[in-house]
Amino acid sequence: MTAEQYMVFGLIAGTFGLFAWGRWRHDVVAAVALFSLAVADVILEAFIGSGKSNLIEKSSEALDGFGHPAVMTVAAVLIISRALRNSGVVDLLARYIMPLSKNQTLHIFSLSGVAGVLSAFMNNVGALALMLPVTLKTAVEQKRSPSILLMPLAFASILGGMVTMIGTPPNIIIASLRAELVEGAEPFGLFSFAPVGGLVALGGLVFVVLIGWRLIPKDSHKKPGTESLFAINEYITEVRVDDGSKLIGMTVGETEKETGDRMTIFGFIRKDGKVVTPNMDNLVQAGNRYLLKADPVDLKGMLDEYHLRLTQEMRQRIDKLATEDTAFVEVVVTQNSPLEGRDRAYLRRRSSNTLVLMAVARQGKPIRKRLSNVRFRVGDVLLLQGPESAVEEQIARLNLLPLAEREVRVGVFSRVGASLLIFGGAITLGMLGILPTTLAFWGAVLVYVFAGILPLRDLYREIDWPVIVLLAAMIPVSKALQTTGSTDLIANFVNQYTDQSAGGALPPWSILVLLMVVTMCLSDVINNAATALVMAPIGVGIAQQMNVSPDPFLMTVAVGASCAFLTPIGHQCNALILGPGGYRFGDYWRMGLPLEILIVAIGTPLILHFWPL
Repeated sequence: MTAEQYMVFGLIAGTFGLFAWGRWRHDVVAAVALFSLAVADVILEAFIGSGKSNLIEKSSEALDGFGHPAVMTVAAVLIISRALRNSGVVDLLARYIMPLSKNQTLHIFSLSGVAGVLSAFMNNVGALALMLPVTLKTAVEQKRSPSILLMPLAFASILGGMVTMIGTPPNIIIASLRAELVEGAEPFGLFSFAPVGGLVALGGLVFVVLIGWRLIPKDSHKKPGTESLFAINEYITEVRVDDGSKLIGMTVGETEKETGDRMTIFGFIRKDGKVVTPNMDNLVQAGNRYLLKADPVDLKGMLDEYHLRLTQEMRQRIDKLATEDTAFVEVVVTQNSPLEGRDRAYLRRRSSNTLVLMAVARQGKPIRKRLSNVRFRVGDVLLLQGPESAVEEQIARLNLLPLAEREVRVGVFSRVGASLLIFGGAITLGMLGILPTTLAFWGAVLVYVFAGILPLRDLYREIDWPVIVLLAAMIPVSKALQTTGSTDLIANFVNQYTDQSAGGALPPWSILVLLMVVTMCLSDVINNAATALVMAPIGVGIAQQMNVSPDPFLMTVAVGASCAFLTPIGHQCNALILGPGGYRFGDYWRMGLPLEILIVAIGTPLILHFWPL
C-alpha cells in the first residue's frame, strides 16, 4: 500500500467513525473530511519525490462538488416537493384514503401505499411529513394506536424512494456516478431503478402491511384514541396571588428565575376576564390572577411554597382558551430544524418571545426535568403556546412539523393539474434526452415560481442544506478512492475469493450479497448519501477486476444504501416517528431486520435478472 492509500483509508475510517458517533452533524463531519483531504494532499506533495499527490487531482477542484449534477438534482427535487405540496396534490390523495381507514389492514395499506407512491416522485422525508398528520388524525377517528401505523408509514416512505432516480439521494448519486466511474456509460435514467426498486418496494410493502406491524412490541403501543401526546390542562393552571406570597413585588420575568424555571407566567387575567400577554417588567401584586405553566409534578409544591391559590374558574378558563387568540400545538423537531441541539432560551430568541414551551416528550414520554436544561433532539415532540396569528409562521420558520389535527384541504383543480403537468413535462424532457434531468428539474422549478405555485419565500425552505453540504464535501473524498488506486486494492482482495482459476471458492453473485449487506449496515448508522458515495467506487472496482458489468454492483449499492431500517438514526423518516409513535430505540430492528433480510433475498436475483453480470 502507498502512503496515499493509507491516508485515504484512514480518512474514511475516521469519517465513518465520526458519523457513527453522532457528536457532530453529518455536514460538519463531511466538511472536516474534505478539509483533511486537502491538507493531506498538501503534506503528501511536500514529501513525495514527484511533488504530485493523487488525493486531489487539482487543488482548485476541491470545491467542485457543490456544482456536481447529483447535488443540484437533490436540491431541485426538494424544491419540487414543496411545489407539489403547495398545489394540493397530496391533500387530494389523502382525501381518498380516508374511507379506507375503517379496516385495520386497509388502513395500514392505504397510508403506506400513498406514502410509497409519493416517495417515488418527491423527497421521501417530505412525503412522510405530509402523511404524518393524516395518519394521526385517522388513528384518532378509528381509535387505533398510532404505533401500528407510523412505523409502516416510515418504512414505506423509504421503500418508495427506491423506485425512481429522484426518490432518494443514493439513487441520484448512483445515477450520476455511473457516467464518471464507467467509461463510455451514460447516467442512469429516471426509471432505470424501477424494475428492481419497484419490485423490492412492492415486496417490502406487502411484508410491512401483512406481517411487519405485528412485530412491533405491544408494550410500545401508544394508547389509541388520543390525538394529543400531552393533556394540556395538566400544564396550565389559573392562580391567584395571596397576600403572603414571596413573588409580590417581583417582575413577571423575575418570577421565573425565583422558581428555578419550574413555573412560567404566560397570561394576565384582567378584571373583565380577558387574558392578555403580560409584560415581563410588570410587577406581581397581591390579588392578581395569572395563567401559568408548570409541570404537574412540581405544581403542588410550588402552590404551597409561593402562597398561590387555585381559582374556582380554572377549569372554565382553560376550556375558554381554545376560543381566544391563543393556540396550543404539538410539533416534532425535524432534522432540518435550527432547534436541533438547542435549548428553550434559543427557542425564545428565535421566536421573538412569541412561543412558550409548555412541555417536551421524548420517545412518547414527557420529560420530567427543568425545561431550561433540555437540549432538543430530532423526533422530540414539543407542546408550544402562542398567539394564534403568530404560531403558524413561527413553526414554518423553525422547520417544525405540526401534529395537530389537520383538515385535508383540496387545492384548486387547475393548480393540481398544472403542477402535475409541469412535473410530467420535466420528466419527459429528461427521459427523451432533450435536456439533462438536472436542468429539466430546475426548469420546472422556474415554471412553478412564475406560475405562482411556488412563492419565493418557499423557494429554498425545503432544501436540506446539511445534506447538500454533505454531498458536496464527500464527492472529492469518493474520487480520492479512485485516483489513489484504493478501489483497485479492495477489488483485488475480493477477487481472490471469486476467481475460480485462482482457487476462489465464492460464486460471483455472493459478492453482490456481501456488498448489499455491508452497504445496509453502514447506512443504518451513517448517512445513506455518504454510504453511496463511498461504496459505489468500491463496487465498480470489484466489477472491473472480475471483468463483469459494473451496473449490477451499482444497483446493489443503490438498494443497500436506501435500506436503513434497524435504528431510528439511520434515516430521517425513522427519526421523525420516534416521538409521535412512542417507540424505543430497540423497536426498529424487530420489523427492520426481517425486512432487510427479505430485501437481500429478493433484491439479489432481481438485480441479476435485470442487470446481468
